[in-house]
Parts: sequence; structure tokens; C-alpha cells
Amino acid sequence: MPVYTTEITSDSLSSDNPIHQRLIKAYYLALPFIEGDLLEIGCGEGRGIELLLPKCQRYVAIDKIAAVIEKLQAQYRSVDFRQMNIPPIPEFEDNSFDRIISFQVIEHIKDDRLYLQEIKRILRPGGIALVTTPNRKFTLTRNPWHQREYLSQELFQLARSVFDQVEIKGIGGNKKVMDYYLQNKQSVEKITRFDIFDLQHRLPASWLRLPYDVLNRVNRRRLQKQDDQLVADISHTDYELRDDAEQGLDLFCVLTK
Repeated sequence: MPVYTTEITSDSLSSDNPIHQRLIKAYYLALPFIEGDLLEIGCGEGRGIELLLPKCQRYVAIDKIAAVIEKLQAQYRSVDFRQMNIPPIPEFEDNSFDRIISFQVIEHIKDDRLYLQEIKRILRPGGIALVTTPNRKFTLTRNPWHQREYLSQELFQLARSVFDQVEIKGIGGNKKVMDYYLQNKQSVEKITRFDIFDLQHRLPASWLRLPYDVLNRVNRRRLQKQDDQLVADISHTDYELRDDAEQGLDLFCVLTK
């Protein structure tokens, strides 16, 4: 059974580079916050571990895919990797971590409020959690791997129901990034124009995952063939943190206990 889908963006496939750079940007933005004991919820392929590891005293990383955890444990001996499905997160006691990061995870969680409640529970007083998620304003089509997506105000209201201190910003992009986004949008619209019955929103998510992954992979390769220089040139430095969260491709949420 394959572990990876287009939902787990590769750091080695050249056609995935713009998305990989967008995802790694969150780890660079996290750098000034990281100290003490760090927990990463949903570490995926571990794209940010090497960057953040020198900044913390202890690094614990969890993910639901056992094969990913086993591979990462062999690569990073000093990191405590654990396989688990969340929420809840019963393995950790109250007030266990100084910092928690969870990037591109909350949209996959059915009980998103419990997820935030568990993050708050295991944070130490004064601790900070960083959460990112796609901004629904810029979503091009339904992603059947997601339970839901958020607008900035929706995420703010959800987070404020759990945390007293909530700040939401956006991860946006410069002209290169937005040129890629517009090319992607045009390409996706060429595909979705055939969905005259809006099946992407009517069919069960489980029915849509395989065709979504196939078409997504085809689309990324098409974009690379169309403008290989643009796809290759995009770096994490082309993404930037913006105070206006609504203008971000992703939402960057800072939660303080």
C-alpha cells in the first residue's frame, strides 16, 4: 500500500517544489518562537526537523503513519518519534511542553476543537503553539483529504473558544508565487469545468481521493512543463508573513496559554 499521496508533498519531486517551499516556510517562521521542550503534531516527512532541532532542548514528533515514523527515527536518533492518531493525546500529561507546532493538520481533524483543547492542556503556562492551515479563500477545488478548511475569522473564532490569546496572520507570496498560483488556478479550472453536476461537493470524500491524487499529480507536472523555470526558482524566501491574514495562502496562528 502506498504511503504517499499528493497530500503529502514531496521534497524531492521537482514538480512539488512550490508547495514544498510554501510548507517549509512555516518552519522558518517558527524559528524565533522555538525553545525548551518542543512537540510537533503531524510531522509528516519531517521536512522541518533539521531546522528546528538545534533550537530546542527536547524534540518530540508524532504522526499517524507508522512507516513515516520508522524512517524518521532512523534518520534523527535524538528525536522522540511516536505513532498515534489524535485527538485526544493521552500519552502526554498536562503542562508537558514549552512549544507545540502543528502545520497543515487541523484541516484533517474531525473534532478540531478537541484538538485545540488538547494542545492547550499539554502546553505549559506561558507556552506557545503555532498552527497553520490553508486559507479557504484561495482554495481552487475541494480537497477530499480535508474535513474542512477555514477563513481567517472562522479559525480565529474557533481558537478564541479555547485560548485567551490568539493571533492570526497569513503566509502570502511575492509575484513569482502568485504567478504560479494563477497558472495553477487556470489549469484546475480547465479540469473542473467538466464537473457540470458539481460532483466534487456531492460525492463522498473517499470516492474522490484517488481521482484527486491522480489529477493533482498530472496538474503539477503540467505546470512544470509549462514553466519549468518558475517551478524550479520558487524558494521559501518568496513566501512572507503578512499581518492581513485574509491575504495569505495559508493561515499562521499563534496561540498562547
